[in-house]
Amino acid sequence: MNCKLAARLTAALAVASLSGTALAQSAWTPGAEVVGQPIQVTTNGVTNTVTLNPGGQAQILTPSGRPIAATWTTSSGQLCLGNGAAQECYPYNAPFQAGQPVTVTSSCNATSTWLAQSTNTPANPPAQRGERGR
Repeated sequence: MNCKLAARLTAALAVASLSGTALAQSAWTPGAEVVGQPIQVTTNGVTNTVTLNPGGQAQILTPSGRPIAATWTTSSGQLCLGNGAAQECYPYNAPFQAGQPVTVTSSCNATSTWLAQSTNTPANPPAQRGERGR
């Protein structure tokens, strides 16, 4: 991983590692709670907006309004973001919770605070039938 190149993205790239969530880990699909939702990311006093889109695409909106195309993946408790030239990974072990800022340190040792203003509603599990099929 090229941390010098990734450092350029640091102000825009990070993801939360939360604990104490109401959602069961086995029912949680990483990223599902924030796909399509803007996340404010503050690093070194600069706030960017990261949006994780379906299919692994992402967009970083800089404070000046410039969009930067990116990609995202999750694996083994990490969320990784890349821009083609660099990739940076962040601890990500539980879903974001709306309005709760989380501070994390990336694989390139950059510390960022993430704030999801809103999150997606989890899908309802299928209704369970009674013991007699009703």
